[in-house]
Amino acid sequence: MNPVIQVENITKHYQLGTQLVKALNGVSFNINKNEYVSLMGPSGSGKSTMMNMLGCLDTPTSGKYFLAGQDVSELEDDELAEIRNKEIGFVFQTFNLLPRSNCLANVELPLIYAGVSSSERKERAFQMLERVGLGDRVDHKPNELSGGQRQRVAIARALVNNPSILLADEPTGNLDTKTGIEIMHLFEELYNAGHTIIVVTHEEDIAEHSRRIIRLRDGVLESDRKVENPILGAKQVSM
Repeated sequence: MNPVIQVENITKHYQLGTQLVKALNGVSFNINKNEYVSLMGPSGSGKSTMMNMLGCLDTPTSGKYFLAGQDVSELEDDELAEIRNKEIGFVFQTFNLLPRSNCLANVELPLIYAGVSSSERKERAFQMLERVGLGDRVDHKPNELSGGQRQRVAIARALVNNPSILLADEPTGNLDTKTGIEIMHLFEELYNAGHTIIVVTHEEDIAEHSRRIIRLRDGVLESDRKVENPILGAKQVSM
């Protein structure tokens, strides 16, 4: 099986005044298509830096990163932007929705950047909102939605371009426990439908929903283990 992600001996060093900060120091791992992985680590472990690498938001000091078979380590900024829009769907803790735009317009955004026609954009955005259980909220603006509904809009937006990877950064961080569980159940459904999901989290109980946990510490790979008894339950939530 060809990995959708190949990280080969990635380092990332920053100059902070006179100090050299080694955020990542020779990290390697592969992630295959339709894996459900959590990326964990304490503050300063390098997990946020690694998330930026995986999301093509930053480039390594050394090492190689292959996304869907393409070497992205040496791409120019405009090429990185294109691969971000095409291959990666982002879900953020703070939702990052446009406050004055309705749900449909928010979900359409990646398709605008991709040059999709207006009629096709609206159709695909509506289908994705239906898929996350918000087909009856297309005209609502973010301030008219609950936190969980806003995160569902963000997930719909992340998926509308049919990316290789769904990359979620602390996706339940701003949600209450019950709503957070509902979002994780939605991720379970997406995983069961064949999506590749990477969740960046510091919460053990959130990570236990995934099938594999990659743990960083002090810029190196501390452990990479299979989750023996993942928390399931997607069928309990009405979508």
